[in-house]
Amino acid sequence: MNLPKIHSISKKILVGALGAFLSFFLLFHASANLLILRHDGGEWYNAFCHFMGTHIIIKVLEVGLFAALLLHAALGIWLAILNKRARPVGYKKPTRSKTHTGSKLQMWTGILIFACLILHFTDFYFVKIGLVEGKYMAKTEEVAALKTSQPDAFSYAETHGEYSAKGNWLANFDKDDKAVLEAAGIKVEPDFYHQAREKFKILHIVISYLVFFTVVWFHLKHGFAAIFQTFGLYNYKYGKAIEVLGQIYTWVVCLMFTATVLGVYFGL
Repeated sequence: MNLPKIHSISKKILVGALGAFLSFFLLFHASANLLILRHDGGEWYNAFCHFMGTHIIIKVLEVGLFAALLLHAALGIWLAILNKRARPVGYKKPTRSKTHTGSKLQMWTGILIFACLILHFTDFYFVKIGLVEGKYMAKTEEVAALKTSQPDAFSYAETHGEYSAKGNWLANFDKDDKAVLEAAGIKVEPDFYHQAREKFKILHIVISYLVFFTVVWFHLKHGFAAIFQTFGLYNYKYGKAIEVLGQIYTWVVCLMFTATVLGVYFGL
C-alpha cells in the first residue's frame, strides 16, 4: 500500500495543531457539562445546548470539530505506520527517553478514544440528529400559544413535561410526547439535561464513561507536552514548566468530566 507523500514534519505539525484545538475544546466541553449539576430543571444547560444547536456559526464550527477529530486520528495512525515502516526492526537496546512509552501508547489510546466516542455519540449526538431516541424539550412560550388554539395539546404538554426553574423550558418529554407536540406544530429539541441525568444514574454507563475519561487522561497527558515539542517550544528552559502545566491541565479537564458523571450518579 502506497501512502500519499506528505513531508513527515508537515504531518506532525498538522497533528499537533489539531491536537491543540481538540485539547482546548475538551476544557470548554467539560466546563459546560458542570452546568448539569445545577438543580434548575436544566435551565442553564438547555439554554447552552439550544444556543450550540441553533447558532449558524456554531454549526459551522461543529463541522470543523468533526473534521479536526477525524483528521487528527487519521494522521496520527498514518504517522505511526510510517514510523514503523522506517524502522521495522527495533533497537537492540530499548530507548530510555521519557516520552518513549507515551509516544507508543498515543496511537492505541487514540483508537480507544475513537471507539469510546461511539458510545458518547449514541447517548447524545445521535439523538440530536434523530438517529437515536432520547429526551426532548420545547420553549414554554410556544407551548403556551396552544392554550387557546389547541387546549388538549396544551394540557397534554403541561401534564407530561417539567418546567425549568425560570419556566423558559418545558422538558423531559419522551418520544411519544415529542410526536404529540410536533403534531401540534411545536418545535422540539433534544433535552440533554434530563437525558444526562437519566443516563448517569445507570451504573454500567457510569463505569463506561469513567474508563473513557481514564483513556483521555493517558492520551492528553502525553499529548499536551507533545504539542509543544512539535512546535519547538519544549526545551531545557521551559520543559519542566510545560510538563507541570500539562499535568494540571489534564487532571482539571478529566476531573471536571468525572465530577459531572459521579455527581449525577450520587444525586448531587
